Amino acid sequence: MASHRKPRTSVLTSPGGRRTAAGLTSAALASVTLLSQSADAAPRAPRPTIEEVKQKVDGLYRQAEVATQKYNAAKERADHQRTTVDGLLDAAAERAQKMNDTRRELGTFASAQYRTGGMNPTAQLMLAKDPQQFFDRSHLMERLTSRQQQAVSDYEEQAAAAARQRAEAGRSLERLQSSQASLKASKQSVQQKLAEARQLLSRLTVQEKARLAELERQKEAAAKRKADEEARRQQERQRQQDGGGTAGGDTGGSTGGGGTTGGTQSTKAEKALAFARAQIGKPYVWGATGPSSYDCSGLTQAAWKAAGVDLPRTTWDQVKVGQRVATSDLHPGDLVFFFDDISHVGMYIGGGKMIHAPHPGANVREESIYYMPIYGSVRPG
Repeated sequence: MASHRKPRTSVLTSPGGRRTAAGLTSAALASVTLLSQSADAAPRAPRPTIEEVKQKVDGLYRQAEVATQKYNAAKERADHQRTTVDGLLDAAAERAQKMNDTRRELGTFASAQYRTGGMNPTAQLMLAKDPQQFFDRSHLMERLTSRQQQAVSDYEEQAAAAARQRAEAGRSLERLQSSQASLKASKQSVQQKLAEARQLLSRLTVQEKARLAELERQKEAAAKRKADEEARRQQERQRQQDGGGTAGGDTGGSTGGGGTTGGTQSTKAEKALAFARAQIGKPYVWGATGPSSYDCSGLTQAAWKAAGVDLPRTTWDQVKVGQRVATSDLHPGDLVFFFDDISHVGMYIGGGKMIHAPHPGANVREESIYYMPIYGSVRPG
């Protein structure tokens, strides 16, 4: 007799009584195989070219310089605020001493009154813990001698002044804490950018590092050619201005290619340049102002300080000091600023060149001012 049973799906029963469809293991294995094949087939990110690495590293160095200038500004604010707080605390201590002296004088008056007639209301008031209780009872002042009245007035003035100083010290401490927080954030930002740059460079092979160095040499050579061309043009202009004099020779004393100014300004510029030249070979260290290392604005500040001119700490403030000059009118000692964010500065020495502290990993050196995009220039003094 024909069977009327429906076809049965093959089922496996687990020892615990659970059933799974036959072939599930095969399907799972197939899925895993497909996933593995898909993962293997997924395209990997291409290795960056040396040009891209150089661009990335240069960008990180620039970001680090911006963060360095923020650090310098925050440090300057913190140092100034710390000096202010210290001064206020010293003044408050001095004021407290004066208050104690006045209070002792008031106590002497009270003791004398006690010896001569008991502790009258005036004496009690003199020894009160809260002098304001006495000040509120102005009618008692009539009982005091002029000397006693002066002592009370002095004490009142000292107490009011002390309260004002305590309040100002509190506000100054808050500003100091804010500056210190900004200082910490800027420091962390610098360290992060420099760490990223070091990490990128550490991944390069020997051949890639050689190629990167070659790109640097090419960039420096192009900047030097531009500086030499500018120096020759300036030299020709100077020759024409001098009435057709002989071309050639050192351009270190011509404007644009290294012009000189007269009198005191020239003397100061020479002193600043002499100082800067003496620092060549010292390492760039962010936040440093010498004498063993410098960042870019720390070097220019120290150089002009040696010439008797005080410059602010940051590039953003240094660019506001002195006379603005065109690139074609640069004189030795002038400050040349770079990038739209004014994050770098160097000192012009003539011939289209400058002395500057370039970036971490490099030393103070001479370099063409055309190595970076120029923002503008100023003449301190």
